[in-house]
Amino acid sequence: MTILVIAEHENGAVAPATLNTVAAAAKIGGDIAVLVAGQNVGGVAEAAAKIAGVAKVLVADNAAYAHQLPENVAPLVAELGKGYSHVLAPATSNGKNILPRVAALLDVDQISEIISVESADTFKRPIYAGNAIATVQSNAAVKVITVRATGFDAVAAEGGSASVETVAAAHDAGKSSFVGEELAKSDRPELTAAKIVVSGGRGMQNGDNFKHLYALADKLGAAVGASRAAVDAGFVPHDMQVGQTGKIVAPQLYIAVGISGAIQHLAGMKDSKVIVAINKDEEAPIFQVADYGLVADLFEAVPELEKLV
Repeated sequence: MTILVIAEHENGAVAPATLNTVAAAAKIGGDIAVLVAGQNVGGVAEAAAKIAGVAKVLVADNAAYAHQLPENVAPLVAELGKGYSHVLAPATSNGKNILPRVAALLDVDQISEIISVESADTFKRPIYAGNAIATVQSNAAVKVITVRATGFDAVAAEGGSASVETVAAAHDAGKSSFVGEELAKSDRPELTAAKIVVSGGRGMQNGDNFKHLYALADKLGAAVGASRAAVDAGFVPHDMQVGQTGKIVAPQLYIAVGISGAIQHLAGMKDSKVIVAINKDEEAPIFQVADYGLVADLFEAVPELEKLV
């Protein structure tokens, strides 16, 4: 078997989710190739070649792939994918945008957000917001799969010595163009890569009160997240949302503050190693998944906790 992994990269570096996806590919078994598509991505390709377990790196360096527009990248992946038994990508915004198009172009079904590899054609994936796990078997000639990064331990970023090959194909569909982007800048760790996450919910009452979480997070070296209720209420921007329709996280420590524990939110953080919940409602569902729970007024508990750190 041969497996093609679509590399996620940004700012000239391989994204951590790529390492988890390579880990999933390794469990399937076979030779692993990594595709790096973009513009001026020589440094990314060199980094990808060092990933443990990767046999080959394919580099598609072209202006058409500069911003990884899915309309342009999908035809490239579909063209290359015909020569592989599996095509994998992280279940990130990019992966979810590109791979369904690839599956359509290859006329095969897609298997989304796998968390376990049972065999080369059988995988497990969460359904019903993670309340049930489906075992899915595919007989497609090319298996197109997105990988939930939290389901697999990342492979080492160093130690590999893959060969690097250039891909000449350039697909410019002419259907879309890059207009601009607004990047959120923060000195705190990125949510999906942080070892500690502090999240706030509707109980924070307003956006200004998130200052308590920011102070605690800065002491802990943590990222700050939020529930969908807090985002929908306008307390914080959407890129902070943790949950099924937000970001999936699995840090070493997850502190949920003023979060009731709706299914949508639990689906995004219940794989965290240790979960701490602070909520004044002792009946809140979050306490059912928490390793440690504190029934208290968060506006008293969080500042007190921050002083102790």
